[in-house]
Amino acid sequence: MSPLLRFVALYALMYAAFGVSSPFLPAFFAARGLAPEQLGMLLAAGTAIRLVSGPLCGRLADLVRALRAVLAACAALAALVALGLVSATGFPALLAVSVLHAAALAPITTLADALALAAAAPRAAGARFEYGWVRGTGSAVFVAGTLASGLAVGAWGLTSIVVVHAALLLAAAGATVLVPAPGRPAAVGRVPATGVVELLRTPVFRRVMLVSALVLGSHAMHDAFAVIRWSAAGITPALASVLWAESVAAEVVVFFLLGPALVGRLGPAGVVALAAGAGALRWVVMAWTTDVTALALVQPLHGLTFAALHLACMRLIAASVAPHLAATAQAMYALGAGATTALLTLASGQLYASLGPRGFLVMALLCAVVPPMTRGLASARR
Repeated sequence: MSPLLRFVALYALMYAAFGVSSPFLPAFFAARGLAPEQLGMLLAAGTAIRLVSGPLCGRLADLVRALRAVLAACAALAALVALGLVSATGFPALLAVSVLHAAALAPITTLADALALAAAAPRAAGARFEYGWVRGTGSAVFVAGTLASGLAVGAWGLTSIVVVHAALLLAAAGATVLVPAPGRPAAVGRVPATGVVELLRTPVFRRVMLVSALVLGSHAMHDAFAVIRWSAAGITPALASVLWAESVAAEVVVFFLLGPALVGRLGPAGVVALAAGAGALRWVVMAWTTDVTALALVQPLHGLTFAALHLACMRLIAASVAPHLAATAQAMYALGAGATTALLTLASGQLYASLGPRGFLVMALLCAVVPPMTRGLASARR
């Protein structure tokens, strides 16, 4: 198998596992007798532990220079812990098992991204494949897993998604052995324990964390209130699903086709500015209208506001971060975006309560301040 096919297999298994579990896992916990307050506490605890375990495992992987081994161990542990959910009963047990499951699951995507980026350089340098092809596979398979989970629940009940999720993660752990390991850094000596400090002293990496947190975080109000806004305007659930699917389809198209070409033509800094501009336009339209035609025209901008931005940030990280900090950089990048999104999700509730749909203008403002920040990214290098 070529390196591309090996990474495609790994990402397909990982994102199928995520897609199978994401829609129905809250329903699985609710069926176990958890009250809404307990369910909220359980999900919040999982989010909190992810923000801690992701950077810790990424740092560990860099320190021991064993990205594949840490990724395989996390995937296998997450699978085994997930199976423990089947027999766990009562809120304390379900909370403990779910937190451990979230902690093991959190580092998987960032470690996989570090491995894929190490194997895929810019095409001009003779890369064996484009990172976007691999990540696009993940997005496409996530959708397929989500659709399959509905069929599985209908046929075998909610417990089936936990079992399938665990099986896919075990298979992903096995597939990790097949992907190429990154080359050992030349003459770096002892990997410093202060790797996070070293990263934060890198101007380009700090700027990448900031702009990605602003643009990705601006999606918080959309993810929390878009369907609520559409439903209040009389848009049917079926049509809302089509609008949501548009954004996911655009994400896949950009990862596979448009994104690599855009990054090559505009440069990573130009693509970040373009993604931020697209985000500002998207949220302004969301604030002012629920006309289905207008929404159908701006939903595909998700391909720019998420997928193109992600590709550009990955290219900037690869160009500015030393190889011995690759996994740490991916974990810190995910931490910045995840923490900002969590905070803005909380803020979105207050904004929507006080401003209604006009709260989307605040999200547009977050994107609008990004383009001037991209000037320092044009000459990214380590």
